[in-house]
Amino acid sequence: MHPLTTAALQDGLARALSHTNASTDALSTDQFSADWDDRPDWAIGPFRKDEDLTFRPQGQWPDPTGIGWTSASIFNPSLIERDGVLHLFYRASPRKESLESRIGTAVHTPSHGWAEGQNPVVYPTLDNELLGVEDPKVYSAEGRYYLFYNGIWPLAGTSEAEAHPSPGWPLGDVGCDINLAVSDDLVHWEKRGRIVPHEVSHLWAKGAVIPTDGTGEAVKIGGEYLMFLSEGCDGRAVVGRSKDMEHWDFAEQPYLDISALGSLHEVACAVATGGNLVLDFFYGDHDGNFAAAQALYSLEDPFTQIALHRGGSLAWGGLIRYGDRWTFAQGWDAPAGQRELYLYRSEN
Repeated sequence: MHPLTTAALQDGLARALSHTNASTDALSTDQFSADWDDRPDWAIGPFRKDEDLTFRPQGQWPDPTGIGWTSASIFNPSLIERDGVLHLFYRASPRKESLESRIGTAVHTPSHGWAEGQNPVVYPTLDNELLGVEDPKVYSAEGRYYLFYNGIWPLAGTSEAEAHPSPGWPLGDVGCDINLAVSDDLVHWEKRGRIVPHEVSHLWAKGAVIPTDGTGEAVKIGGEYLMFLSEGCDGRAVVGRSKDMEHWDFAEQPYLDISALGSLHEVACAVATGGNLVLDFFYGDHDGNFAAAQALYSLEDPFTQIALHRGGSLAWGGLIRYGDRWTFAQGWDAPAGQRELYLYRSEN
């Protein structure tokens, strides 16, 4: 793995500033609605934008790396509520969906609206974060908070690329690790580093999807926490198991068949509600269009798919109950050149 240096960060920023991708630039939350006439009772949604909860950061953050980093787009956020305060964690990038992202935070109270935190809350300090930190997923468990995020790093010329080939999931020129930071107060975070061994990930592990109870609290299923790796590893579905949210064991575990709909891109989030487990996921339909859907399981058997519904939220950071309504955030639909995050809420 290449060492994180100022020069390497500068090179990564230059690459990020030249980024463009027509398919991701066109992403819109409006594509991913659970608003279908045949929506079953177990499905979560549909969702509508709540304009009163839009978040707009002011100014640019200080840059601890000293390379002149700034953001032009904010997206892929995660929400958690504690004691009436809504905590937001989000990805900020030099360009929409570019590398060299950082993670920021803000809080919302009904009386004062949004207030920004001390940002960036997570930025590259580890070698496997050389090309950025992305897509935070925040959870609580037994009084502590756990922030899982993607660490991005260059593969070319590394011993890791030679030692861990990925024939089942051809990689590009970057690797992706799931990293963990922990906190007792949602403000001060301590990094723990990579949680998925390269022997398991084959240098690509993305998206720590842990079932929650709708408040952001992780739910134990069968006496342990489960983590669905959103894209699997080396072309295989992989699930992690943990007793404490910090130490994880991973193994291949098939759990989702969407051949009737199309091909899977990523699992976005998982919610335990009643006796059900609902997975929300991103896929490509048979015509090649982006789409979202949900899958139903029993909490007693979380890997046996019961039903599919072709509407979803694509809530990367998870779905929470806020003010008695299902809520998630996303920033894809911000006008060009503006940094905005929108909160989407269900009817009930």
